[in-house]
Amino acid sequence: MIRTALRLLRRRAVLVVLTALLAIGVQAEQAFAASARIKDIVDVEGVRDNMLIGYGLVVGLNGSGDSLNNSPFTEQSLTGMLERMGVNTRGTNLRTKNVAAVMVTATLGAYAAQGTRIDVTVSAMGDAKSLLGGTLLVTPMMGADGEVYAVAQGPIAVSGFTAQGQGASVTRGVPTSGRISSGAIVEREIQFSLAELPVLRLSLRNPDFTTAQRVATAINIQLRGNRAQATDPSSVLINVPETRRGDVVGLVTEIEQLRITPDQVARVVVDEKSGVIVMGENVRISTVAIAQGNLTIRITETPQVSQPGPFSQGQTAVVPRTDIQVDEQSNNRLAVMNAGVTLQELVQSLNALGVGPRDMIAILQSIKAAGALQAEIEVI
Repeated sequence: MIRTALRLLRRRAVLVVLTALLAIGVQAEQAFAASARIKDIVDVEGVRDNMLIGYGLVVGLNGSGDSLNNSPFTEQSLTGMLERMGVNTRGTNLRTKNVAAVMVTATLGAYAAQGTRIDVTVSAMGDAKSLLGGTLLVTPMMGADGEVYAVAQGPIAVSGFTAQGQGASVTRGVPTSGRISSGAIVEREIQFSLAELPVLRLSLRNPDFTTAQRVATAINIQLRGNRAQATDPSSVLINVPETRRGDVVGLVTEIEQLRITPDQVARVVVDEKSGVIVMGENVRISTVAIAQGNLTIRITETPQVSQPGPFSQGQTAVVPRTDIQVDEQSNNRLAVMNAGVTLQELVQSLNALGVGPRDMIAILQSIKAAGALQAEIEVI
């Protein structure tokens, strides 16, 4: 009997341990799913893109270019280009519609080597109707310092089009903007030595005290020392170990693959123009009661014609007839939400009232005004 009881106790203990391990595994899996790589939430100081811009001409348009009378800058640019090519057009009246003045933009990636190619975007400046079939002439592209870092040229790929007749017109997309894949060649490199930095600085894309501290803690555990420090909500400084001074790229690679769970402020983002509402998981509601009702006023105009009597000297007149109806819905329900209501419960309660997105925006603002919404409301 004693042996049987001991066996039963052992089996129960094993079951309890297995259940606990299973629960721990589920929690660990959920935590891993909610975590993010440091690579996805920070930027390394010095590893950044740079914006380039240039002004050029697009030729080869099928009569859809700028009207030179309405776009003097296009005429001046065309005249200057022809003079550089040995063609004198001073004093003549140019009437071509196959040329358009454009702005060319591109993004120069970090550590882009000389001779590599980058994509460019071409946008019309004047009254051109379409850039379809056009070719961009050689266009120097400058950075914020005024130096030329790339040169762009090539045929433009336009996704939109326009067709017009005497009685109707059809436009799809934006035909006055296009793209040239690998259309610019990098002529100058941006000098920055990452390997010689004694201190690395990580900048959080969404500044937060808790997230910055978690990043620093994860890095210190990986490097086995007090090497990282969160100086503010958006910055984490890392003192590069002496043994890794020649391998900063490898050090950054190790740090980028570490996983943490980023924190965020409870925030409700509202776009009143489109009726979009985005709420974070940390949004909480204190005890509050919500009732939503609609008041509809319908005005109907039914004008009537008043005819004068026979053989009278009167005139026919139009007499206005107005019918006003007021419909106030009385079947709306009252929703009561207790303290600590989650986002899912809030949405379910408002949906039960038949509340649409735009009404929900007004309700959230009213809850915030009442002091029951434990979150920030950001209107964009």
